[in-house]
Order: sequence, then structure tokens, then C-alpha cells
Amino acid sequence: MATTPPVTAPAAPAPRSSKLLIISLAVIALLAAGGAGYFFLGHKATAAEAAAPVVEKPIYVTMEPLTVNLQGEGRPKFLHMGMALKVRNAQASAQLLEYMPELRSRVLLLLSNRSPDALMGTDDRVRLAEEIRTELNRPLGDNLPAQGVVGISFNTFVVQ
Repeated sequence: MATTPPVTAPAAPAPRSSKLLIISLAVIALLAAGGAGYFFLGHKATAAEAAAPVVEKPIYVTMEPLTVNLQGEGRPKFLHMGMALKVRNAQASAQLLEYMPELRSRVLLLLSNRSPDALMGTDDRVRLAEEIRTELNRPLGDNLPAQGVVGISFNTFVVQ
């Protein structure tokens, strides 16, 4: 008698639900990795942006050039000077423009008692710029605030 080999059933394919489970887990893992990357890297960029200082644009008010006679021995000498005033804000700029004739007069009086030798060196000019800034910041009236001049930049500076 001949025996027939037992018929074995072909291997059953994996159930559909287990394939779906594997794909779902892979998608969830990818989404979790992407979300974590965005969370950590996105917050670092935001922190870096927050740490960067915001640089405000400077506001300058240009004063027309001044010519002043200097105190000297012998031949008369004069100073021709142009400058720009760096101010704190737009309100200070408007106040300077409104009171410019009085401010120019203050600077002319401050400069008129100088000798030419006291204006030749770089240190002398730096000191002069600070004196001008202090003089311009003096209040223009009893109930008015200081002008808000934070710096002086010379555009022209000629002693003859």
C-alpha cells in the first residue's frame, strides 16, 4: 500500500490586523520623533532669538555748522564746526528741533571762550563733545525735561 504523504497546509499569511498594527506603530514612532525634534530644536531657536538684543535705529538731529571766533593772541582765529546730535527718542528729536535757536546759542557761548590750542588734540575734542552734550541737556525751562541728547558726532571741525 502506498502511503501518501500527509498534505500540509501552506503557511498561513500573517493576519491583516498584525500588518496594520506594525504600520501604525511605525507611523506613530515617526510622528513622535518628528514632534520631539521640533519641540527641542524649535525651542532652542526661539530661545536664541529671545536672547539676541534688539538694536534700535539711532535718531540723529543735524545742527547747522557753527562758526565762532576763538580767544587767541595775535591774529584772530576761528572754529568752524558741524555736528549731529544723537537723541534718545523721537520726542527728544522734536523738542530739539523746536528749541534749536536757543540750543545753537548755548553752543556758541560755550565755544566762544576757547583758545585754539585747547581744541587741537583728540582728547580735547572728546572732552568738548561731552561738555556740549551736558550743556544741551540742561532743561530749557522750569517745567521742561532734559533734551535727551546721548551723543555728539562732529561732521566738520576746522580751527584756523
